[in-house]
Amino acid sequence: MAHILVTGSTDGLGRGAAEALLEQGHHVVVHARSDSRGEVLQPLVDRGARLVVADLGDRDAVTALADELNALDAPLDAVIHNAGLIRGAAMMPVNVVAPYLLTALVTAPTRHVYLSSGMHKSGTASVLGDVDWSGSRETGSYSDSKLFVTAFSAAVARLRPDLRSNAVDPGWVATKMGGAGAPDDFELGHRTQRLLALGELGDVSGAYWFHEEQQQPHASVGDEGFQGEVLAALGRETGVGLPRG
Repeated sequence: MAHILVTGSTDGLGRGAAEALLEQGHHVVVHARSDSRGEVLQPLVDRGARLVVADLGDRDAVTALADELNALDAPLDAVIHNAGLIRGAAMMPVNVVAPYLLTALVTAPTRHVYLSSGMHKSGTASVLGDVDWSGSRETGSYSDSKLFVTAFSAAVARLRPDLRSNAVDPGWVATKMGGAGAPDDFELGHRTQRLLALGELGDVSGAYWFHEEQQQPHASVGDEGFQGEVLAALGRETGVGLPRG
């Protein structure tokens, strides 16, 4: 059985993925932003999940979370980087900086699944230099953040051949972010993440997925120069470099 962390698992796709993995008998670490938010995960904890709490918009909290995960008795096999915000000053820290730090600092996982979005295709690579990664003010758009994390996923696959790194568009599903009228199938929205975290879609790395099928992402995603710019910006901002395999 696999040992998998699902960030942002109090509701929506993260909750769906965590519940499905538990039903399959896997060991799941669920994540909440705060103790009060974590209370809604008690039913999953009662079924065997382990709860971790960290505000992913707070860089020190993310670093402390990485230390906690590295100290687990059983090392993680995979991380589903599900947590995300659609707007606000914390959007870039949560959507991009936190996945970067968890990838760089948590030593055990061999599979990383990053939540992208079809909206990343309307992101703008040129705004990278103007982003405030600290979260003191809102910069860029949700689409920009998903373009950056999708390019980062491709960079991890290229620079860390020991890891399997993939990005997933879950579709437009009925979640708090997607809205009640979203047309896509909720179960399909988290199925691809789970299969990738379990290594059940083949020995693939560096791909962009939608409902178990590889898709063509924004042209900048495969641009090694742009990948390098994303990594350099995050490295400068956090003082943490991505280990090379």
